[in-house]
Amino acid sequence: MTSASATSARPVPRPGVLAIEPYVPGKSAAPAGVSKVFKLSSNETPLGPSPRARDAYARAAAKLELYPDGGAVALREAIGARYGLDPARIVCGSGSDEILSLLTSAYIGPVDEGLYSQYGFLVYKLAILAAGGTPVVVPERNFTADVDAMLAAVTPRTKVVYLANPNNPTGTYLPFDEVKRLHAGLPPHVLLVLDAAYAEYVRRNDYSSGIELVATSDNVVMTRTFSKIHGLALVRLGWCYGPAHVVDALNRIRGPFNVNGPAIEAGIAALADEGHMAAAIAHNEQWLPWLTREIEALGLPVTPSVGNFLLIHFPKTPGRTAKDADAFLSARGIILRAVGAYGLPDALRLTIGTEEANRLVVDGLKAFMAGGAS
Repeated sequence: MTSASATSARPVPRPGVLAIEPYVPGKSAAPAGVSKVFKLSSNETPLGPSPRARDAYARAAAKLELYPDGGAVALREAIGARYGLDPARIVCGSGSDEILSLLTSAYIGPVDEGLYSQYGFLVYKLAILAAGGTPVVVPERNFTADVDAMLAAVTPRTKVVYLANPNNPTGTYLPFDEVKRLHAGLPPHVLLVLDAAYAEYVRRNDYSSGIELVATSDNVVMTRTFSKIHGLALVRLGWCYGPAHVVDALNRIRGPFNVNGPAIEAGIAALADEGHMAAAIAHNEQWLPWLTREIEALGLPVTPSVGNFLLIHFPKTPGRTAKDADAFLSARGIILRAVGAYGLPDALRLTIGTEEANRLVVDGLKAFMAGGAS
């Protein structure tokens, strides 16, 4: 026993663990004295969950002493019925974050690499490092994943390629033809993970969440979440659709009761309420372009988005920076997401909120750009 850990005075994490920067969620509090807070930092739906989902969750409180169904069979069947999928090829988890971590743990080890685009979801990097692998960041083009650059970055050590489509925090997306081109260029042993957390919001004819590609491939998995359009972020619920052999691997390493019972019941009810989902889509279709136009009219560039959020770019001019804007808006109770951790220190991410919140954001930014007092 000659290793450093063997002679340490306390347990030592394996190499690489302490190099991980913990994920920091969007802030939710305003400075003291602010009477009303509009939290627009976490891409939560302004409509909240379906009333059916809320009621189903409440009813589950009558059986808190019981373990949930370890296979989430009823939920998988509901997802399968909603999207026309084989429930046997679905795995549910505690948010899509858990699914992403499970996929990484199953396919990446200490000598392996995981690829993701420059402004891709931070969880990819955390999951790769936690598995002992090496994250490989691929430059984007115009804040959009670059298929040619991603394919050029593949090496014999590459085991997983992650593609958030649409991407968070930029809101950009790859047309399905480009996704298929990416897949066609990958070696068959490399797993392509399509993270489609915001798929329900996309209104573009050339977009696909990836279901068709999963159905016809042995190395593609699509992940989804109930946290966004379904408004179930608090209960943590996500799922993936993949080849049978990938599903088998995930079921071997996931916890036996990794999805709680109230979440299962709420998820089933949320899927059944198509009217609530339609209302959320309609709300987003109304306010996403409105906010884009109003903010750009103030001289602030906005990255074109197909999600339920916008990436707003600020100048480097002292007093007009993203950090200055964040402080100014926070003092008014308007909380946006700083994205410096994504390598975007000059930008803030804005979630589409209620009509009141959206109008207050524009008014606040107008006052900020005019040099008004907070």
